[in-house]
Amino acid sequence: MADSRAALRLTAILASYGRYHRDPRNRLTHYFGVPAIIYAVLIPPALHVNTVAGIALRLDRVVLVLAAVGYVALDPGLGLSLTLVLALLAAAAEATCALGPSAALAVAAAVFVLGWALQLLGHRLEGNRPALLTNLAQIFVAPLFLTAELGFSLGLRRALHGDIERRLGDLT
Repeated sequence: MADSRAALRLTAILASYGRYHRDPRNRLTHYFGVPAIIYAVLIPPALHVNTVAGIALRLDRVVLVLAAVGYVALDPGLGLSLTLVLALLAAAAEATCALGPSAALAVAAAVFVLGWALQLLGHRLEGNRPALLTNLAQIFVAPLFLTAELGFSLGLRRALHGDIERRLGDLT
């Protein structure tokens, strides 16, 4: 019973986000914009290194672990796949910090703006507004949605894909 409730919750979350992302051009802009924004957002915490029990710990890694726990709790398969991508983005953010704080923050700002410009372009092409204007929590759904969509395009998780499409059909 708990598994079916979790599956229904995941379907509802992804369908709610998917409602604003039906146009393939919009999704394409998001495949570049969302990772760019995540990378940019990870740079400032990657600049902060604290020592815990004699071990240097960057704040971006704490953020990564918290995000991973949340995504894996929603769906282990999608969550673990997304965690791998998030880890690569965190590694890139940490590598960018080697440029020094000023340069790293300048890169973060530029990439952040570019990422949002891509997102807004996608919504303009689709002719709708971003999902986060309806529900700010949709910001956290975007990476999971894109991970699921990539899996669907590879022929994975057909049942989940069908459930989402049926739910989207009911919403129209």
